[in-house]
Amino acid sequence: MSRLFMFEKPLGMRDTLPDLYEMKNNARTAMSSEMKRWGYQFIETPALEYYETVGTASAILDQQLFKLLDHEGHTLVLRPDMTAPIARIAASKLLKDNMPIRLAYSANVYRAQQREGGRPAEFEQIGLECIGDGTISADGESIALIISTLKAAGLEDFQLSVGHIGFVRTFFRQILGTEARVNALTRFLYEKNYVGYRMHVESLALSSIDKQRLLQFLKLRGGHEVIEEAFSLMENDYGKVALKELQSLWGIITDYEQESAVKFDLTLVSHMSYYTGILYEVYAGNVGFPIGSGGRYDLLLEKFGKSSSATGFAIRIDRLLESLGMNWPREQANCIVFSPERRKEAYSLAQEQRKKGIKVVLQDINGVQDIDACSSHYDDITFLVGKAKEAVK
Repeated sequence: MSRLFMFEKPLGMRDTLPDLYEMKNNARTAMSSEMKRWGYQFIETPALEYYETVGTASAILDQQLFKLLDHEGHTLVLRPDMTAPIARIAASKLLKDNMPIRLAYSANVYRAQQREGGRPAEFEQIGLECIGDGTISADGESIALIISTLKAAGLEDFQLSVGHIGFVRTFFRQILGTEARVNALTRFLYEKNYVGYRMHVESLALSSIDKQRLLQFLKLRGGHEVIEEAFSLMENDYGKVALKELQSLWGIITDYEQESAVKFDLTLVSHMSYYTGILYEVYAGNVGFPIGSGGRYDLLLEKFGKSSSATGFAIRIDRLLESLGMNWPREQANCIVFSPERRKEAYSLAQEQRKKGIKVVLQDINGVQDIDACSSHYDDITFLVGKAKEAVK
């Protein structure tokens, strides 16, 4: 192996060292416990999926997929998200009794990067899917649960932005007429390029009234009062269906007493193209990107031969830890340093402490080059060396 690549990793890949692993594990455990309390069951899917099924069903761009061939020549992909694999399982095995199912997961996903730019190609998500329930209550439950899950992880300072992709696309279609023109304008929203949005609107061959409506649309951010403002921009009742769903959602959010964490952003769109209704993103301090996102995707399961509504969310654990300041409390750990003739005594003492839930390291004194260095690594050190027993704290 060339020495140039001896310590290098593939683009976007990361090592997880012990301290970071512990922080991730603690956050993951706290969040998964909260999801279980709400009745969600955890599930695992293979890291490799067929390109023709999960790969094409995923909303991740084709150029971001890691592709490889199996020995029979089939194209495989490393799973780029968890929603599509879970939709595959639900459609093929779980949706048998026409009852909603609640599934959760914690898994790594893989998305190729063209350049480093600080963006990982492999990262862990924890999330859930509620499949088979088309009510606004299910959307409200997902939003209330993502709030509760983040708080369980220790995050307090965050904000949910809630929108409705059906409202955006219906509103644009009323004014612009064609899907191509709708997609072009929606792209500016996805990139949050509001200057470009305004310039594009001014360049369109539209009446001054329609241009003003499109510009007024950008102001639909804030409390639940923006829903009423949005009604005034719609020309027909069909376009108001989405807004009525958001009104119902607000009532559910108030029932859960989570109003303080939620704001509406009716300009919100997502790179996940399978969203069909209510969608949302979570923002927190210290992070310039959403730490979590979710929404309704009522058409995805049709790609696997099953017609069923669904909603869910995913939280990026790396971004969550960044927002927390990477300062999750380190668990206490003790060390027992022993000489060979007192190994059995050291083992017995370690067992007693471990039964009490204390983390204990057993260390032969002959395997330590600098005994003083132990004091910086452990909370308590016990020396069982020779005939004397000495405790050092």
